[in-house]
Amino acid sequence: MAPFQPSEEELDRRRLVGVNAETVTDVTSTDYPGHYPGEDNSWDAAKFKEIFQVQFYENEPLDSSFSLIGIDASVANAFRRILLSEIWTLAIEYVFVYNNTSIVQDEVLAQRLGLIPFKGNKEGLRQFMKPFVKPEEGSGEEVKAYDYNTIVMELKIECTRNEQAARGETDPHKAYHNAHVYAKDIVFKPYGGQLKYFEGEGAIKPTNPDILIAKMRPGQQIDVELHAVMGVGGDHAKFSPVATASYRLLPSIQILKPITGKDAKKFANCFPKGVIELEPVSAKEAAKKGSGYEGHEGEMKAVVKDPMKDTVSRECLRHAEFEGKVKLGRVRDHFIFSIESLGQFDSEELFLESIQVLKRKCLALKGNLSNMVR
Repeated sequence: MAPFQPSEEELDRRRLVGVNAETVTDVTSTDYPGHYPGEDNSWDAAKFKEIFQVQFYENEPLDSSFSLIGIDASVANAFRRILLSEIWTLAIEYVFVYNNTSIVQDEVLAQRLGLIPFKGNKEGLRQFMKPFVKPEEGSGEEVKAYDYNTIVMELKIECTRNEQAARGETDPHKAYHNAHVYAKDIVFKPYGGQLKYFEGEGAIKPTNPDILIAKMRPGQQIDVELHAVMGVGGDHAKFSPVATASYRLLPSIQILKPITGKDAKKFANCFPKGVIELEPVSAKEAAKKGSGYEGHEGEMKAVVKDPMKDTVSRECLRHAEFEGKVKLGRVRDHFIFSIESLGQFDSEELFLESIQVLKRKCLALKGNLSNMVR
């Protein structure tokens, strides 16, 4: 059978997931070999390079937003899962409680400390620090801490009365010293090779110094030693480097028939602000036969301005006056990513690291396949 090349209209139709009033259609991807007779949909590197695009909308240290266009959902989801659970980061693993007379129980205090995100010299975290290997449970082996796998910190603080406070003062910040214990009260204790990497601005410290750990009153104190190690979110959420890493498909809004006048204003109100814009019908449009704008020159019409802002609420499909005039959908190969870093690494660095992790997985699979053939 001779190769068949579908039209651009047909290709655009296949790219859309239909969003209807009560259903979602065309969910399954069909661009694989053998689905369409006469079409060769096998993956091709040259074709992928031609269609693949990356568009950035925001690129800040803690927040980034960008689009990956032309990839499969399985690849996009692999990046998301790697960001959440397979990038090595630093977090507190062991808490040695020497004294804790606060009202926060030892176990709760340890959990709160473990969830505090830390940052430090990135070169030291990536190159000097090595993954921490725990001894097997029941083996009887002791935990072996070295400068290259364990960061030592301490939290030693006591609440006392402020003798200079006014009589009857009710504000604990004025009446007492250290009434509130914050992440900034944690002190880093470098040793060994850590002195080379983690000093000055590169010292280990909380990404947010104002995280509240506990509240105390006079006579209460906390004296603990903290051991932080490198781990991955797949072992515990405290090692996850992101507050969230998510993606969504680009919304598609197609106006099939003209929407003008009061209907145009009502149509715009069915969407979040900025999605639909009102523009006057031009003389050229009004003069064109079959355009649907005949006799509406100067009247306001609805046009799609920024579908990315749409939340796909389907509100416009609830109204009879818009029936048959609009088609909603999502572009199946346009993924809008949002990454919120906790501060240990920049958001863009985390995504680049997720690419490296996926690449290593692919190389490992390729090597294993080669061994199977042999």
